[in-house]
Amino acid sequence: MRIYIVEDDLSVINILEDIIETQGLGEICGDCGGEPANLSDVLRAKPDVVLVDFFMPVKDGVEFVKELRTVNTTIKCIMISQVSAKELISKAYSAGIDFFISKPINLIEVRSVLKNVEQQITNEHTLANIRRMFMNEIDHMPKGTKPESDDYGRKLKYILNRVGMSGEKGCPDIIKICEYLHENHIPVSNLSVSQMCEAVSDSPKNMEQRIRRTIAAGMSNIAHMGIEDFMNETYTLYSGTLFSFEDVKAEMDYLRGKRSSGGKVSIKKFIDGLMLEAER
Repeated sequence: MRIYIVEDDLSVINILEDIIETQGLGEICGDCGGEPANLSDVLRAKPDVVLVDFFMPVKDGVEFVKELRTVNTTIKCIMISQVSAKELISKAYSAGIDFFISKPINLIEVRSVLKNVEQQITNEHTLANIRRMFMNEIDHMPKGTKPESDDYGRKLKYILNRVGMSGEKGCPDIIKICEYLHENHIPVSNLSVSQMCEAVSDSPKNMEQRIRRTIAAGMSNIAHMGIEDFMNETYTLYSGTLFSFEDVKAEMDYLRGKRSSGGKVSIKKFIDGLMLEAER
């Protein structure tokens, strides 16, 4: 993971570089050396992540991120600041910030945030690769043999992959329930969540907990997509079908620091939406 630092305080740059290098959090591909932010220099360094200070002379962090987002929407932006005012935090997230790191710099927070960003990048790359492979395989199938209703499980996996949930422990559980309901022609509304789990598992309570955590992870992924790009295809397609849009909005506000808790998970809403999408 390549990291560029945009910060007007050389001591902060040195601290961040020391933490990143000693903790093995990534490769420093450049910094602004305490000078005003230069977009061309940043883009030439080809970073995966930019750490940018909120308050800087000439051009502040929000202005810099807005400028960066006009030419690149994939670089992850982490704001470094002592700002606590909600309106300023909201302004930063609206500009395109993905995460915040507070000043004074704390090793544990830097490590936690960068690990989260690294995982998010990995998930996005995995999802993109799976999607390319899947679409390429479909394109090369003989006419008339492309997946239809007999490939229901594969369709479920594809949708879950798109939402970045394929690596979660509850993913196989969700697929198992959907396949059970589909094969037996049982509407989701006819059963409670506990009854669904009891029908396919010897440990229904554990299954329900895994599924709930997995759907929560999916909601967080969708919310991140919406924050980064409100017109993101996956976000627009699934934010209101697999989840309640109000809960996704609450999750986005939570990630932006505008509320103390995120959206609520509805297992039945998610499974119902997933089955409808797979049956299209």
